[in-house]
This record gives sequence, C-alpha cells and structure tokens, in this order.
Amino acid sequence: MGRVKVNLTLDSDVAETARALGLNMSRLAEAAIIAAAKVERNRLWRTENQAAIATYADEVARDGLPLARFRSF
Repeated sequence: MGRVKVNLTLDSDVAETARALGLNMSRLAEAAIIAAAKVERNRLWRTENQAAIATYADEVARDGLPLARFRSF
C-alpha cells in the first residue's frame, strides 16, 4: 500500500505546537483517521445489524445463554 499526498487544514496553534514538539503530523493524522474509521465502521455495522442483535438479546433474555449448562464458572 503506497502513500498519497493530501492537503489538510489545521489550526495554526495546533500545527505550531506539533512542530515545536517534533511530532510527525502526517503519522498522527493517519492514526487518528484509522481510529475514526474503525469507530464509524463499528457504528455502521451495529446499525445495519440492529434487528439481529435485538432478536438475539430477546432470545437470551427468554431462554438464557446457549450452552450455559456447560459453563464451569
């Protein structure tokens, strides 16, 4: 996977602080975008699967956990 150049607009104080601290803004931005994308993918998955999740929760509430009789704790 290669790298691409993009333009970002940052608050000037934020950019100055990052430079003064020797922080790699590209890597920090990349890490933040990766984290934000993971959160959004998880949110979308939960939204798309909400009906199945609710159905399973209802089953567990009604019948208990599957295989619960085999639990040793």
